[in-house]
Amino acid sequence: MVRRYSVYDVFTDTKLAGNPLAVVFDGDGLSDEEMQAITRELNLSETVFVRPATNPAHTASLRIFTPGRELPFAGHPTVGAAIALAERSHARHGGDIDLVSVLEEKVGPVRCAVRLKQERASFAEFDLPRKSQQILLPLERMRLADALGLKVTEIGFENHVPSIWTAGVPFLMVPVHDVGAAQRIEFDPQLWEKTVPFVDGSLASAYIYCRGAVNHTAKFHARMFAAGMGIVEDPATGSAVAALSGAIHHFDRLPDGHYPFIVEQGVEMGRPSFIHLHIDVDGGEISNARIGGQAVRIASGTLEL
Repeated sequence: MVRRYSVYDVFTDTKLAGNPLAVVFDGDGLSDEEMQAITRELNLSETVFVRPATNPAHTASLRIFTPGRELPFAGHPTVGAAIALAERSHARHGGDIDLVSVLEEKVGPVRCAVRLKQERASFAEFDLPRKSQQILLPLERMRLADALGLKVTEIGFENHVPSIWTAGVPFLMVPVHDVGAAQRIEFDPQLWEKTVPFVDGSLASAYIYCRGAVNHTAKFHARMFAAGMGIVEDPATGSAVAALSGAIHHFDRLPDGHYPFIVEQGVEMGRPSFIHLHIDVDGGEISNARIGGQAVRIASGTLEL
């Protein structure tokens, strides 16, 4: 059977930057093993398989795979798939258009807003299906520093210390002193595996962040390493930024109000990405958070399976 797919660069308006994503539009009828094998064959950080929605009011159902395993939720597949499906459905519209869709993921339904642009990169953002929650487990700062190839004095800044957060996918958040420290990281996956805890049956991935950025429009600079997912380093990780929302609110003690952030990632890989994060705080708690970004199509084709 011939199955159609496209490749999008996500969290960027520039082709060959951001985080590449394969969107397989004809995912119905594929087994879990086949979807995992296709993802390994395409060898991108994530591949999303589109299936008919179980709820007729929703746009589609998504299955999200990394080369190592399936994920219940992920940011760049959500943004990329929302834009890809909107572009396919409204290819003949001929002008800019705003849309709302609901995508079914294993984490639950995800509400997305899409702004389609003619001759420019489209933009999508989604409400977090789950608020970020902290997972309290013991962490050894010295061993984390060793796994990252940094000095222990470079771990942490201001009130921020290493902690584990999840908004559907758990990440061990490691704040570092500055952008220079982030750029000097020499990640040791074997030492990381010996150092960090398993969360929900999987090794917690490393998300390193600091205040400040190479691009002046960003508020935070980040890197992500996930050997357990089959990803050496990821150029943009929306699910990690979703988890980061909890850490930002917790350590910065955000008062009530609306807070827009841009997180840059992928700079060290030569694939700069810009992830938009919006946090609304009410009554001292996060009332809502959204992740957004642009995406551009760079390839389309068929799988002959």
